[in-house]
Amino acid sequence: MMDIRSGKDYPSRALSNFAGHRFALDGVECHSMEGWLQSLKFKNPDMQVEVCKLVGFAAKRKGKGKNWWRDGKLYWRGQEIDRFSDDYQALLDRAYEAMFDQCEGFRKALAASAGATLTHSIGRRDPKQTILTVAEFCGRLTRLRARLQDK
Repeated sequence: MMDIRSGKDYPSRALSNFAGHRFALDGVECHSMEGWLQSLKFKNPDMQVEVCKLVGFAAKRKGKGKNWWRDGKLYWRGQEIDRFSDDYQALLDRAYEAMFDQCEGFRKALAASAGATLTHSIGRRDPKQTILTVAEFCGRLTRLRARLQDK
């Protein structure tokens, strides 16, 4: 078992959304997955671009206090997205795939986790309480890791 956390040893910390992995999605430069995830809480596209450049706790703090959970509405590039929709799941897939395709460091960390069951002990399981549940997070990492093994 490998608990994905920013304060853990490699490769766990490198698989954390807090890790600095650069990728672009729909023409927006992102410096970490956490920055991109927190940007979804902002309706203003210009603010989203700025939040996407944040890494780690700076990104987490920027999104803190945004009450998206009241109506389940998130945003990407000026478009409203329902947190509980298939479209949102597809957007999460695209973001993780972009990071996978564009960031060698992320792929190396995934490869280094081979054979381990991925967990996230500090994550939430209820989608009404988080924009990325433990299952959504670990499931995507596991699927992407399997793509490495298929090559």
